[in-house]
Amino acid sequence: MSHKPQPSDPSTAPETLSIAQFQKLIRDRYLLTDAARGVPGTFMWFMEEVGELATALQENAPERIPTAAQKANLAEEFADVLAWLTTLANIAGVDLESALVKYTDKGKIEGVKH
Repeated sequence: MSHKPQPSDPSTAPETLSIAQFQKLIRDRYLLTDAARGVPGTFMWFMEEVGELATALQENAPERIPTAAQKANLAEEFADVLAWLTTLANIAGVDLESALVKYTDKGKIEGVKH
C-alpha cells in the first residue's frame, strides 16, 4: 500500500508568502529592470495585465461555465496583476505590508465600499 500525502502534509504544501516576503521576492528578482523601465512604463504593463484579468473574468462568468483551463488562466492573471502591482510599489518606494495597515488597524477604515 503506497502512502498518498494528504493536503495538510507540510512536505507537499506549496510555500506560502507574506505580503512582505512576496514584495522582497519581486524586488530581488526584478528591481534592476523594473527601475530602468520606470513608473510610467511599468504602469502600462500593469494596465495590460489588468485588461487580461478583465478578459479572464468575463470568460469565467457564472453563466458561461468556465473550463478548467479558463479557471487556471484566471488564477494566473490574478497573480500577474498582483506581481505588477508589487513591482510598481517597489519602484515607487511603497512598503505594501505597511500600507495595508489601513485595512487592519481598527478605526482607519470604516463602513462598506460602494
